[in-house]
Amino acid sequence: MIDDFQQLKRHSVEAKPLDPKLALLRAWQAQRLTRTYADLLANPRYRPACLFFLNEIYAPRDFSQRDRDVETVHDALKHILPDSLIHPLATTVELHHLSEALDQRLIDVLTGQLGVTESITTALYVEAYRICDNYDERVRQIDLVHQIGSRLDGVVRSPLAGAMLAVSKGPARRAGWGELTDFLENGYRAFKHMRGARTFLDTVREREQRILDRIYASDPDPFGFGSDDAPSAE
Repeated sequence: MIDDFQQLKRHSVEAKPLDPKLALLRAWQAQRLTRTYADLLANPRYRPACLFFLNEIYAPRDFSQRDRDVETVHDALKHILPDSLIHPLATTVELHHLSEALDQRLIDVLTGQLGVTESITTALYVEAYRICDNYDERVRQIDLVHQIGSRLDGVVRSPLAGAMLAVSKGPARRAGWGELTDFLENGYRAFKHMRGARTFLDTVREREQRILDRIYASDPDPFGFGSDDAPSAE
């Protein structure tokens, strides 16, 4: 498997700053998630997993190279690796494409219809969410996050997975796959640290589904922040 990995043709993606409008949106979303999951972040058992999602999935930075590498490795090794190892990569690819489309639609509404230029408020964010009218796609996004986490939880329970990651890490880095290797290693460590992810994953799914339903029910405070509004991204 290491030989197959080393022989993969890696396609370099030119690093570029994230579009300012998209960066604004993702910064707001990251702040919202930090607040929604403050209790899990404060729990030593769940903090690494929270940081993994905040830093590796939702951070306001360009993941183009990492995502391209994930797709390359998945396509090349899907017939070599067992499904338990390749499925998280496939689901990550799907989540990335879906999230990109949803974020672009949301920022188009925020800037094109609601006049957002330099800051986002909860009221504007929620209004744009409803205008987008893509409830089913949002449910799918929540489900994909749960699927990725569930599969990772299964992977970290396998001694084979840890051994394969450890053995392939050095050759992969030397072949230029460092960003992808860091992503896989960070995810593995975070979920290994939890010693069981069901409570964490179920909590995330339940909270995000509840927030989604409140938004579409025109709840004035769908995030449950009360009179203290969510931090605005500026």
